[in-house]
Amino acid sequence: MAGHSKFKNIMHRKGAQDKKRAKIFAKLAREIVVAAKISPDPEMNPRLRSAISAGKAQNMPNDNIQRAIAKATGAGDDTNYEEIRYEGYGPGGIALIVEALTDNRNRTASEVRSAFAKHGGNLGETGSVGFMFDRVGCIVLEADGGTADAVFEVALESGASDVESSDESHDVYCAPDDFSTVRDALEGKFGEPQSASLEWKPQTTVEVDEQTAQTLLKLIDMLEDNDDVQTVASNVEIDDEVLERLSA
Repeated sequence: MAGHSKFKNIMHRKGAQDKKRAKIFAKLAREIVVAAKISPDPEMNPRLRSAISAGKAQNMPNDNIQRAIAKATGAGDDTNYEEIRYEGYGPGGIALIVEALTDNRNRTASEVRSAFAKHGGNLGETGSVGFMFDRVGCIVLEADGGTADAVFEVALESGASDVESSDESHDVYCAPDDFSTVRDALEGKFGEPQSASLEWKPQTTVEVDEQTAQTLLKLIDMLEDNDDVQTVASNVEIDDEVLERLSA
C-alpha cells in the first residue's frame, strides 16, 4: 500500500496551502456540526471526537470548533445535511469514491457528475467500485512520536490490523468497530495523532502515466474544491518523481 500512502501525503500537503485553508475549515466545521447533532459531548461521541481531532490537525482555531458545536445545538439552526457516497471511474480507469455532506442532493449529484465528465471519467452506481476498497480506521502519528516497534506493539495490543511506518509517519489501520479503542490507546501513549479518521483503503493500486496522472489530479482538485465534498479516495499509484513534478 506504499503508493496509497505517498498519494495521501502529497495530497495532504497540497490541501494545506493557505489558499485552501478557509475551504478546509468550512468542510471540517460541517462535519463537526453533523457529528455534534448526535451528541455535543466529545467524550460520549466518538465521531465528534474524531471531527475535532481532524480540525486540530489542520490548526483550526478552537473558536471555530466551538462555534460549529454551538450551531449544531442551537435552536435556530435547521439545516439538515445528508451523507452521500458517489462512486465512479476517473481517467485511466482509476476507481474513485467521493463522500459528501449536502443539504441539496440534486445540486451535489449534478456537480460531481459534471466534474467526472469534464475529466474523462464516469460516475457509476453505488457499489460500482466500492468492492475494490476496504473501509478502515486510520490513525496517523508523527514519525518522531515513537519508534516503529513501540507503535507496532501498542497498535497490536489495542486491536489494530496493520501498521505502516516510514520516515514521515506511522500509519495505523484497524477495523471501523475498533477505531475508537485503537485511537485512544495510541493517543494515550504517544500524544494526539496527526490525523484520525475512517477512510477507504484500496486493496490494490493502479499505476498511471504522467499525462493521466495530471488529468486525474485536476479531477480530484475539482471535486475537493466542491463545498459539499468531504473526502475523495482513489486506487491510483503515481511515481514519486511524477508526483513531485505535478505538485510543483
